[in-house]
Amino acid sequence: MIVGAKQASRYRGGIVRMLLVAGVTGWFLLNPGIQGAERSAMAAGEPSQDQLDQRIHDYILAHPEVLMEALQRLEERQREADVAAVRAVLSQRAADIFRDGQSPVGGNPQGDVTMVEFFDYNCPYCRQVAPTIEQAMAEDPKLRIVYKEFPILGPDSVFAAKAALAAARQGKYLEFHKALYGSRTRVTEAAVLKIASETGIDVPRMQNDMQRPEIQALIERNTELAQALRITGTPGFVVGDQIFPGATDLATMKKLIEQARNAK
Repeated sequence: MIVGAKQASRYRGGIVRMLLVAGVTGWFLLNPGIQGAERSAMAAGEPSQDQLDQRIHDYILAHPEVLMEALQRLEERQREADVAAVRAVLSQRAADIFRDGQSPVGGNPQGDVTMVEFFDYNCPYCRQVAPTIEQAMAEDPKLRIVYKEFPILGPDSVFAAKAALAAARQGKYLEFHKALYGSRTRVTEAAVLKIASETGIDVPRMQNDMQRPEIQALIERNTELAQALRITGTPGFVVGDQIFPGATDLATMKKLIEQARNAK
């Protein structure tokens, strides 16, 4: 899986470190393993921040396992919070995810199970999993695919995403989508225009449609939705109430699709 938003990652790392310090402090003050006399002295004496920091520092040096325990607890709580948040988004924004009316659709438009893919045309893992998706559609005539353009790998990817959505206005989305994935090199602006011409797309019309505000708005909504679903890289898939990242094999994909079908 290709991960974007490095700055967001660094920010989250800083938050984790701050929470870890806070967690260790709380653990230090409340853990029954610490001698009662030490805790009482700290509480009654109201030590200065420097004194408190030093005591925490000394205790951690003497008991380094505290860091691991605090980090594990923090990660568990964060996972639980993330799962709860994602479930809420899946429930409250199901229409945006599965039936927004603007995202291109493949497979059976009336299918009983929908699989949503967030992808970037320059993501090698997206290209890797593309044949798997095609095979899943071929073997499951009731499978519906929703394509969410999620260009996180730079201006070339944004250009390709806009071009694909503009091609949809000519009824050429799926053909163009496959052709872009078939590129053996990075999908640059020049490559996009060349592939569009080879696919029979009216290129000047496509370039004009790429400037439409609704196309930019759709990409922005996809990005916001991916963030709400905790999808930080490509490819990212949503099937039923399950989210799974990265290129996956056909057996796993079919299993998740069948689980979603049986859950109805």
